[in-house]
Amino acid sequence: MPETPAEDVRMLAPAQVADALQLDVDEVVALVVDGRLRGAKVGRPARWRIEAPSVEAYLDDQAEEARRFALWRESNAASFPELWGRGTVRNPD
Repeated sequence: MPETPAEDVRMLAPAQVADALQLDVDEVVALVVDGRLRGAKVGRPARWRIEAPSVEAYLDDQAEEARRFALWRESNAASFPELWGRGTVRNPD
């Protein structure tokens, strides 16, 4: 028996997503085209619709990217003795 789409999947208009993410509608459509958001053109005339769970996943990805970037900046500022817990710190802040 083929799987049926989940009933809780909600499709959003690009304008709704743009409002939630504080982006332009064109930027939201570009995110769909780039594959960073899941969406499809539906209806006649065809209009973009974006899956709500993909917006949440996109926000999670952005938060993780920011976290990793902050850790990278922090690690670049730390010295090896500070990281390893041995030796002396040459240039303390």
